[in-house]
Amino acid sequence: MKNRRRVSAALVALLLGGAGLAITAPAAQAAEATFKVKCVPPAGGGSPVEGETTAKVTAPATAKVGDEVDVSWETVKPASNNTDLMDIPQDSVQPTGWITVGGGGGELKVVGEKKNPPIPKKAPMQMSTMKGKLKLTKAGRISLTPGKYDVAVSFPFGTFVTKCAPVGEVKGGAVIDVSGGSSGGTTGGTTTGGTTTGGSTTGGSTTGGSTTGGSTASGGSGGGGGQTDFPGKAVEVSFDCGAVVPGGIKTPVTINAKKNGGSYDLTVKTAKGAMAAPMALPAGALKPSMDVKLGGADSGTVKVSGPANAEPIPDKAPVSLSDMTGTYKPGKSGKVTLSPDQLTIDVTMAPGSTPINVPCKATSSGVSLELDTTAQPGGSGSSTSASGSTTSGGLAETGAQDEGGIKALALVAGTVILLGGAVFTFTPWRRLRGTR
Repeated sequence: MKNRRRVSAALVALLLGGAGLAITAPAAQAAEATFKVKCVPPAGGGSPVEGETTAKVTAPATAKVGDEVDVSWETVKPASNNTDLMDIPQDSVQPTGWITVGGGGGELKVVGEKKNPPIPKKAPMQMSTMKGKLKLTKAGRISLTPGKYDVAVSFPFGTFVTKCAPVGEVKGGAVIDVSGGSSGGTTGGTTTGGTTTGGSTTGGSTTGGSTTGGSTASGGSGGGGGQTDFPGKAVEVSFDCGAVVPGGIKTPVTINAKKNGGSYDLTVKTAKGAMAAPMALPAGALKPSMDVKLGGADSGTVKVSGPANAEPIPDKAPVSLSDMTGTYKPGKSGKVTLSPDQLTIDVTMAPGSTPINVPCKATSSGVSLELDTTAQPGGSGSSTSASGSTTSGGLAETGAQDEGGIKALALVAGTVILLGGAVFTFTPWRRLRGTR
């Protein structure tokens, strides 16, 4: 019986001793800081805006010189919610922050994992906790204040980064009481938690293909015979859209002309949409334009443009670019060739917002139409271009077969993703709601 009591007493003493050790060990402490930030979207994503965020910085309350301590930054309140434009996929958001180390210690870079649940439209943004390690080389009271941060969002089409920085002084954050050791050194930090997927994306490789259209589709005599309609032929065109659409776009393009006095009304058609929209698109989201390159007797370009989609496009519904129209006024007499050149798509996901301009350079093209022209006063020549006019209409159609359909999915998804990567962090939902 006595032995049992001795064992029990020893066990209690051991547990109490262990508890005492746990109590006296340096404990981590967390402190919150709420501050305003100004967020700058990627190029083409709109104007900078301001919001308010709350950060919780966690670090040991006490330590000694020579220790390397863990520091973390948890975003308790994001600067804004996700907008109503698009859902953000799971495990696509990676934050990187910089904590100001008081006492001349510079900055500690902390990085979060690319780990987040799916973020629906209008739902609060969710970012992983950013972590780093701080080497203590100086005794004293060291403050840790949250500062600027980046939010990188990765999609199959690229990674887009929004940069946020404090507006005014930031108050709050963790404090470490560092004891012992020699003075004169600085407090430096090393980063943990993975590397940041940052910066703007690099350009994708271009799907060139061979040039179609070595022979021309003659429009006949533009000035005689009473002919007014000049149908062109579909030529396969490869477009390089850079990082927005890795691999580029390949689609048939047809240029048709109708004589109107001494000028020609042009209509440019791309292939019918044979692919699904990656998400629901509002009315007015996509507006195309193209440069038609002149060759032969004349030179320069003619701008043609099409209307934006008049109706919303449901998720996974076929997407087509509208017919693009413009007027060509000949500047020279003779045989003039017309070839598709640069394609541009303006993307506007909310009324009143700044459109994102997505240029796609034609890396291979061909002659779609040849006209026998007579020079007109004030014609295009080599220095000026006829301006395109916008007409109403539905989805684009073409004489080409559907198997040559434009890769609308890649283009639309890429442009919308660019917008989404820029918007979700810095555009409060109330601001978008105010523009409607």
